[in-house]
Amino acid sequence: MDIEQCLRGLKPIVVAACLLSPFWGGAAMAHETLGLEAPKPAIALTPPMGWNSWNKFACNIDEAKIRGVADAMASSGMKDAGYQYVVIDDCWQKDRAADGTIQADPERFPSGIKALADYVHSKGLKFGLYSDIGAKTCGGRPGSRGYEFQDARTWASWGVDYVKVDWCYTGSSEANASYTIMAKALRASGRDIVFSICEWGDNKPEEWAAPLGHLWRTTGDIRDSWDKDEGYSHSFLWILDHNADLWANSGPNHWNDPDMLEVGNGGMTDVEYRSHFSLWAMLAAPLIAGNDLSNMDKATLDILTNKDVIAVDQDRLGQQARRVAQSGDTEVWVRPLAGGDRAVVLFNRGAEAKTISVDWDALQWAPGLKASVRDLWSKAVKKSIKGSYSAEVAPHGVVMVRISPAV
Repeated sequence: MDIEQCLRGLKPIVVAACLLSPFWGGAAMAHETLGLEAPKPAIALTPPMGWNSWNKFACNIDEAKIRGVADAMASSGMKDAGYQYVVIDDCWQKDRAADGTIQADPERFPSGIKALADYVHSKGLKFGLYSDIGAKTCGGRPGSRGYEFQDARTWASWGVDYVKVDWCYTGSSEANASYTIMAKALRASGRDIVFSICEWGDNKPEEWAAPLGHLWRTTGDIRDSWDKDEGYSHSFLWILDHNADLWANSGPNHWNDPDMLEVGNGGMTDVEYRSHFSLWAMLAAPLIAGNDLSNMDKATLDILTNKDVIAVDQDRLGQQARRVAQSGDTEVWVRPLAGGDRAVVLFNRGAEAKTISVDWDALQWAPGLKASVRDLWSKAVKKSIKGSYSAEVAPHGVVMVRISPAV
């Protein structure tokens, strides 16, 4: 069994052969003996909140930008609203040292990753990195295939709190087997690290990823567009539709991930961004901002820090919303909340304003029940509402309410 075969395939018979190969060394022994008996750390009981570099900067990253983002997250109100992870995506890596240790790009990150993680931690925030389960990252940098245990130990020594692991350059590998190795490596690293599985939904991760990771991507990449798709990147509406029926697979410490937020990146209107943010909260999605936090306008900040909407996303019951009604361009989404409240989004995909209603039976309530209705964007409150609630919804907009039974 040569190294190339070990790296390219992880069919069960290949795994067994690779584990016996001298190429794997100590990592093979760890893979053989650890199993998944080591429990997944309970560090994502609500969906993770933070920021990732990719949507705004792609490969154009360096330590000054990341420090600036950490400063902005700490000072802008985002930290107070619940955002905590600062995650560097692809292109921070350069190569490997002679002993296999992953190396940061010395021109972009001259102080090193540990110093940057220490800086982020000094702001009361947490630090994250990106890798790939294949031989190379999507940007052509060194991946973790064959180095899973060594990389996990290195990340732990740097103080990494969150790792996103992509799915490029994987050849004929099996997703479940590949990500199982990384899950084992992270649990053997000596540090609790949130594990974000970025497998793009190609191999039905909802069926196998929950024992391994804390969140898993359900689709290819999001793009900053209301309804225009291009190649492997998808619009807000496309991704929303592809997550609508996945509600049963998500919950505390194991979340569907419809990808990062595009709020503030300029491809949609503020009305559309409010819809994007509201519906991600209804999906119990990780809220990972993707704009330039050091240079955002008030409208963007107001969307990203709406604490009433964030409270729905972070609700401890952890139940993803269901789309309970759909007629033409109008939809009703309902999410049960801890304590008995309901979050409801009245959603208008169309180009004209529409009046949309939700009936109490869609909330699993008796028609005669009285309730108060709080609009989570306008903050208006209506009391003693019975049977149904209606509102006019702007084109491409939402009305998002929290409905509480009267006491």
